[in-house]
Amino acid sequence: MNQRPTLPVLTLDPASTTPLVTQLHDAIADQISRGLWQPGMRLPSVRILAKACAISTLTVTNAYNRLVAEGYVEARRASGYFVQARLPEKPRSRVAEPPLSIDSLLLLQRVYGDDSLSIKPGSGWLPDHLLFTDGIKHGLATLSRRQPNAFARYGHAYGYAPLRQQIQTQLAARNIDTAPEQIILTHGASHALDLIARTLLQPGDTVLVDDPGYCNLLPTLRHMGVNIVGIEFTPQGPNTQALQRAAEQYKPKAFFTNTNLQNPTGASCSPATAFRILQLAGLHDFYVVEDDIFADLHPATAHSLAALDQLHRVLHISSFSKTISPSLRVGFIACGSALAEKLVFAKMAQGLTTSEINEQLVHTILVEGNHRSHLTRLRARLSEAQQQVGDALTACGLQLFHRPTGGMFVWAGLPAETDMQALAAEAARQGMLLAPGYLFTPDQSATPWMRFNVAHAQSDELYRFLQKTCLSSTS
Repeated sequence: MNQRPTLPVLTLDPASTTPLVTQLHDAIADQISRGLWQPGMRLPSVRILAKACAISTLTVTNAYNRLVAEGYVEARRASGYFVQARLPEKPRSRVAEPPLSIDSLLLLQRVYGDDSLSIKPGSGWLPDHLLFTDGIKHGLATLSRRQPNAFARYGHAYGYAPLRQQIQTQLAARNIDTAPEQIILTHGASHALDLIARTLLQPGDTVLVDDPGYCNLLPTLRHMGVNIVGIEFTPQGPNTQALQRAAEQYKPKAFFTNTNLQNPTGASCSPATAFRILQLAGLHDFYVVEDDIFADLHPATAHSLAALDQLHRVLHISSFSKTISPSLRVGFIACGSALAEKLVFAKMAQGLTTSEINEQLVHTILVEGNHRSHLTRLRARLSEAQQQVGDALTACGLQLFHRPTGGMFVWAGLPAETDMQALAAEAARQGMLLAPGYLFTPDQSATPWMRFNVAHAQSDELYRFLQKTCLSSTS
């Protein structure tokens, strides 16, 4: 016979900003964890507990359902709720974790969601206070009022049609003419790059990339067994003389480049450089994969290879991760229709459709929210941060590769003799995430340069650490 507990002493505060269902859930979970309610013991009925706490039966039911989902409580049909015989394990302390290794997988593994690193100037995303949380809340509220069958199904192979039409309108404003069937929605820009690489490339092919360039692209290309050749990235964009030499020597299949507010340097491709890139692509018959994820952060008009080429040889990539939220994981590819069909086939073979709920949410935010006002504020905040962080890094003794007028990143060099791997490891021990430059080079060669995210870099502790490093290197 199951034990029936005495009515628990639960103190709830209706005036608190914490919802009553959360208060009740936390109180019961705490009593179970402390052993006040033994395994197998029956919880009070929903109606009895609601009356005792002067709350609704719905509140009690929701709290019980959370406890069931978390493994504290078992729901037995027609019998009620019972304390689980085996309770969920408590989170383990971080003290037993191995030391942080600053290697080529750093930004792909440990960095995401690692709260032990409190200062993150090496990260690749915006801090929470700069994301469009108000737009997300409004979009979720709007979606919740729709009929469930509007977003409870598999999506379209190309992605949610209204969002693709909205993207078509946005691209047209940047002089990129396209049609919805030329736009494929993806799980962010990294997924787009992966799809393109797997569609265009075979083992043994040669591919050109920015040097330094996007660190998450490099492991994908290495895994495919292609020959990776770096093209020097300058303050005006890719070095077109180096690009010409590489094209003549290697006969590449594609050139992957980040054209605006480049990751990691913060520099942008000039119109003259863009024109020459397309000339060389036509002359040597290679695709140009334009990763233009930061165009919306550009404080002025962002130039585009796709606008010059009109998607004949250029595949254009972007995402909403940097301007709305990285948690939505919605990006897109715009390209020629025939190539789009091949990319959709690869997308379906890899993981069927993308999340239509996320795509509907992004569409709602774009058409019903204040996204353009958010972008205006965000650009201004980042431009101000660029100036402040650039000045601070220079004062610490670092050399700036280029002074971006906006965007998230600045590329700064320390004294040439600095051991960057040791420096990044020591920073991690002090709770700071740094992004040493060798993570962004195709061959991971030693370099005194480092990427800083200006939205995360305004820290006196960081500047004291860097200044001490520069002083010790020159003494």
